[in-house]
Amino acid sequence: MPATKETIGQIEYYSRAMKAPRIREAAPRLADQAREGGWTHEEYLAAVLLREVAAREASGAEIRARAAGFPARKSLEDFNFDHQPGLKRDIIAHLATGVFLTEASNIVLLGPPGTGKTHLATGLGLRATQLGHRGLFATAIDWVARLQGAHQNGRLPQELVRLHRYGLIIVDEVGYIPFEQDAANLFFQLVSSRYEHASLILTSNLPFARWGDVFGEQVVASAMIDRIVHHAEVITLKGSSYRLKHTQVDSLPSTRPENTAE
Repeated sequence: MPATKETIGQIEYYSRAMKAPRIREAAPRLADQAREGGWTHEEYLAAVLLREVAAREASGAEIRARAAGFPARKSLEDFNFDHQPGLKRDIIAHLATGVFLTEASNIVLLGPPGTGKTHLATGLGLRATQLGHRGLFATAIDWVARLQGAHQNGRLPQELVRLHRYGLIIVDEVGYIPFEQDAANLFFQLVSSRYEHASLILTSNLPFARWGDVFGEQVVASAMIDRIVHHAEVITLKGSSYRLKHTQVDSLPSTRPENTAE
């Protein structure tokens, strides 16, 4: 028996009160399907609620993705694994489950420019937002600038605490520009504050052995690397730049065998 006008009005009222517009939209349509298919009351209710929950989750993921500040929407599905034949797909698939986030583990992507580090970092970050985690993306230089601003305003401790609310912080392009000592110390505080509490994804064109050149001294670099890799998946990407694939340029100056994790 079709629903009466009074019942439909009640559904519309209740859905507005609950701020659940998809229930209002889905209920009449699914009611017809339920009657034709002989659904139970429970099956009909579950189907209606599913539409609302799915829409809310999709909307929340989009909001989290926009707030993260990704430079571009690059998904894991779009990554060209053929350009990285040595990269194990099962490792990326495992990381895409988000387990590393629940374990407060890190991911480090090392390799020459153009080998897909930022794409993978972005793709994993996007997947994290789809799984319900909040994240922030910025280059290493931008992160240092942010921390310097907080420090100058006397709010560095508060800023580090605020960043704890984000399950994932992505630091792109570590090593492209050396840090001054004060900047290196601030970056070290960011890493230390998240150690065993929340996750980092870092990309770098330099092997760990050369991070001392970036952070001014080996002591700071060693202490930082120790905290980063204690609970981390370190992935080394190799080869020439994917961006040069259809050009006459064979390689870049930084494409050297030393670009490994060792």
